[in-house]
Amino acid sequence: MLLAVVAAMLYVVAAVPLPRLRRFSTAALLGGFVLHLLLLVVDIGGLGQPESGARLGFGPVLSMAVWLVLAVHTVESRFVPLPAVRQWLGFAGALAVVLAAVFPGDTRPVTSALAPLHFALGVGSYGLFGAAVLHAILLDAAERRLRAGGPGSGRALGMPLLQLERLTFRFVEAGFAVLTATLALGAVTAAVGVHGWRWDHKTVFSMLAWGVFAALLVGRHRRGWRGRSATRWLYAGAALLLLGYAGSRFVMEVLLGRAVS
Repeated sequence: MLLAVVAAMLYVVAAVPLPRLRRFSTAALLGGFVLHLLLLVVDIGGLGQPESGARLGFGPVLSMAVWLVLAVHTVESRFVPLPAVRQWLGFAGALAVVLAAVFPGDTRPVTSALAPLHFALGVGSYGLFGAAVLHAILLDAAERRLRAGGPGSGRALGMPLLQLERLTFRFVEAGFAVLTATLALGAVTAAVGVHGWRWDHKTVFSMLAWGVFAALLVGRHRRGWRGRSATRWLYAGAALLLLGYAGSRFVMEVLLGRAVS
């Protein structure tokens, strides 16, 4: 809990746009990022718990997805300064750490040798699509400035809009590949497991998200979808994917108070 409090405070320092704190914002975000990773290792790894296994729930999964988006930002910010994005991610990091501490989920035994890989791929797709959504939001904002003729129109993140658009869809393509591998591995695990394939809420929403992302990529390559026409599909797919695991677990664990597998 102490680690969570310190990490959240560092994220808040990075997010609050006060002149006195601005010079510490980069270091605070990096410190929060490192402590956040340590929390994920301790919490999701189930270290110090009486039962062995991974601790899963909507809080830890959402926390890991936000951390992966922060990891993308950490690499990207070495090439392009992103002060506005830093504030958003600071608030997102603080919220993710708090949610993971308040709603830690249950410790579940590892029942399959493929389960950790399946989990890692699933959360990896969350992070990649989260990075795509972040860049799409910046892309939409830059396009609005371009239409209004405001300062900095035609550029975002210090790069031309076309370059930002290509970068956004690189994340979409990578996320789609990882999501496809996640679903394929889930099918293999179900085929060799005891319970078999189950059409539960997680499977249905994940398959719907996969279909939306597939349609987006086909539409972009075949019909040249760009701008808001493309980002709306991205937002819809990301929302479905969020409902597929973190959202459905939030409803079951928090609102209904039920344990889910």
